[in-house]
Amino acid sequence: MFSIIGIVVVIGAILGGYLMEHGNLKVLIQPAELIIIGGAAIGTLLIANPLPVIIKIIKAMLGVLSSGKYSKARYLSTLKMLNDLFKKGRKGGISALETDIEEPENSELFKAYPDVLKDHHVLDFICDTVRTGMSGSVSHYDLDAMIELDLEVHHRQVSIPVNALTTVADALPGLGIVAAVLGVVITMGSLGGPPEEIGKKVAAALVGTFLGILLCYGFLSPLAASITKQNDAESEYYHCLRTGLIAYFRGAAPILAVEFSRRSIPADVRPSFKEMEESFKGATVQSMAA
Repeated sequence: MFSIIGIVVVIGAILGGYLMEHGNLKVLIQPAELIIIGGAAIGTLLIANPLPVIIKIIKAMLGVLSSGKYSKARYLSTLKMLNDLFKKGRKGGISALETDIEEPENSELFKAYPDVLKDHHVLDFICDTVRTGMSGSVSHYDLDAMIELDLEVHHRQVSIPVNALTTVADALPGLGIVAAVLGVVITMGSLGGPPEEIGKKVAAALVGTFLGILLCYGFLSPLAASITKQNDAESEYYHCLRTGLIAYFRGAAPILAVEFSRRSIPADVRPSFKEMEESFKGATVQSMAA
């Protein structure tokens, strides 16, 4: 939502200031310049990246326009899920989790948390970690190293679209200059004609430079920065899961393992211990009523 507001503010401030100086909006409407810059930018994106990366870029940009999914409510739900998972493993033995881990889509435990169930990356991360820990032949040190390797690979993968988008953003001012140079070439070919016509062609050439710089610093670079923050929020969420799972397989009691997870949550979205405790009590009351 704030990204949409920011885009509106950028456009409003630029056009508002331009109109305050009695600028003519018709002069800024230069389809040819936009085709040169936009088409060249899309072309560079296609040259440098395979189709899966381009699809990820589009999804990431659309994700920026929506609200962040790692809110306090999401973390609170995750802590409840971990608590249920750890309590079941402690009560019935680690083998009691086998059905939930092998067929999570049919697990009543995971069905109670649709935000986890529909996120297959998170679900696979939890199931793979618990499955490995259940083997009994892996120490919690090795399990932690394995998780760290997994998260490192995942972080590299989610950084690829950001790097590609940043590269295109950095190229836009240069593409704007290309469009401006082409406009100057056309203008030079029109020397000797009416002064008004030459003025229009010079204005069109300058609009090319304007568009290249605006698209870079006003839109694509901020979008890339916003996607980076989304990726950082996702990394923090996985770190929360990692902390709780490692604490549990290290031998901590379920509530203590969940508290390890809670303490690893960023302060601005971290539920208080009282909020977490009340949430767990509410879940217990609901299960008893059922």
